[in-house]
Amino acid sequence: MLRTQFEEELLNLHNQFYEMGMMVSSAVHKSVRAFIKHDKELANEVINNDEAINDMEVKLEKKSFEMIALQQPVTTDLRMIITVMKASSDLERMADHAVSIAKSTIRVKGETRIAEIEKDISDMSDYVKKMVDNVLVAYVKTNEKDARMIAQMDQRINDYYASIYEKTIISMKENPETVISGTDYLSVAQYLERIGDYVTNICEWIVYLATGKITELNSNHDESF
Repeated sequence: MLRTQFEEELLNLHNQFYEMGMMVSSAVHKSVRAFIKHDKELANEVINNDEAINDMEVKLEKKSFEMIALQQPVTTDLRMIITVMKASSDLERMADHAVSIAKSTIRVKGETRIAEIEKDISDMSDYVKKMVDNVLVAYVKTNEKDARMIAQMDQRINDYYASIYEKTIISMKENPETVISGTDYLSVAQYLERIGDYVTNICEWIVYLATGKITELNSNHDESF
């Protein structure tokens, strides 16, 4: 294979990863919007679109292995392919959590809701989406500095989760009618918190892409590779 053809395939891989990232960002945003607005139609859209995201991850992984086997790339080229393989797996897991949030929307029907906590979940979701969108830009630019800054944003996600957890537990104790919806609030907040962790994973792969070094960016980060 000519070098120019290989570079074209590398660029396609790069662009497809970004496209997958935008699909995942949309899924996260729509899933929480569906949950807050009790929109089962939108929730089903997220669930149905997940297959396309899964297919894209499989396609990226297959192409990555093919390029490694046929071209035996080294240094920066190899790092880019490895980054796409690893980070696309993180994106796919983020999409799975969006599906879980969408399923919570379908499950909760006619239960007592708590407006204040739903507002907090909505704000948490907006912040998570900001992280997802920012990490995709950092990936495109291979910007190590931005990746490190985005990873630090995850602390605020953890703070959101802690606040929502505390408010939900208090509400469930004070009003047993909120137990069912409260259980879903805790689940949705936890899904969002995990998405923040996967964004941090991608930040670590961007640092690897830029420097060739695998670096753990968050001390409370329990993902290992």
